[in-house]
Amino acid sequence: MNKLELMRIANEVRKGIVTAVHSAKSGHPGGSLSAADIFTYLYFEEMNVDPKNPKMKDRDRFVLSKGHVAPGLYATLAQKGFFPVEDLKTLRHVGSYLQGHPDMKHIPGIDMSSGSLGQGLSCAVGMALSAKLSNEDYRVYSLTGDGEIQEGQIWEAAMFAGSRKLDNLVVIVDNNGLQIDGAIEDVCSPYPLDKKFEAFNFHVINIDGNDFDQIEAALKEARETKGQPTAIIAKTVKGKGVSFMENEAGWHGVAPNDEEYAQAMQELEKAGEALCQ
Repeated sequence: MNKLELMRIANEVRKGIVTAVHSAKSGHPGGSLSAADIFTYLYFEEMNVDPKNPKMKDRDRFVLSKGHVAPGLYATLAQKGFFPVEDLKTLRHVGSYLQGHPDMKHIPGIDMSSGSLGQGLSCAVGMALSAKLSNEDYRVYSLTGDGEIQEGQIWEAAMFAGSRKLDNLVVIVDNNGLQIDGAIEDVCSPYPLDKKFEAFNFHVINIDGNDFDQIEAALKEARETKGQPTAIIAKTVKGKGVSFMENEAGWHGVAPNDEEYAQAMQELEKAGEALCQ
């Protein structure tokens, strides 16, 4: 799949995010939008997954450690064909299978339920270790937030992964620089991210996480890295793709009203049209 096709899919993912959160009247658009390109590349290029057989034994695994950006993951799974795009409008509704956080029991394509920040990476590490012990070839990917990695459990998991040389594990940090209370460096600075992961025996790659060429190169490098897990520090723009949401901490966990929804969708429609010319 070429870069233009990936950009078109990512734009559709962003439309799905905005639609889902607007319909729910709650949710987390900012971090979902910043990670949309990462989600798109993982599911449409990188990972061995099959929407027709979501539980196939040799599939690659994905754990969304920052579970509140579920709208981004759901919108991507819908585009991939795991469930109908129309169902995104049921996000967080009573009786909907698309809950506010991923639920492995009810949502096709979800490998691990997640919610409480800091815990997802431990689950991903366990999956990667299981593959090693069972001599299986699947790889494990986990997306964390840069605010989330202020949690101590992230570093316990990283220490274990590094010590066990889990080179089938890729940790991607969505480094959009903002969390619910503002800039991460003002709340509780985790910088320098690369040096910290290196200290835990990770191979570290710094990229622009909204650039498909850089995402592709980083994941290729991760596959070729042996004897170490890989951490990809992906610098992204919170709210990417919607002008009034970009780099605004206030859009971390707020749904757009009808007027804002219309403006956001108009911008994304225009972006989509430009990609089709």
